[in-house]
Amino acid sequence: MVKLRLKRCGRKQAVYRIIAIDVRSRREGRDLRKVGFYDPINNQTYLNVPAIFYFLERGAQPTETVQDILKKAEVFKEFRPNQMKLN
Repeated sequence: MVKLRLKRCGRKQAVYRIIAIDVRSRREGRDLRKVGFYDPINNQTYLNVPAIFYFLERGAQPTETVQDILKKAEVFKEFRPNQMKLN
């Protein structure tokens, strides 16, 4: 199972990447793909929306924090799981 979760990058200041990762991997483990960036101090967010949709359509589950970030960015308004296309 794949999850969308945060991976810490900053040493002094907390800066996170939003990544798609296998559930069995640890937080700092090898990711499948980087799909976004989140800076809580400067309140900046960059999201690769097509990549996020790709993983959500295939059953990836976002963690609570990532789900809150996606809701603030209004990503779920565009995503409709009933209209999935599986290749």
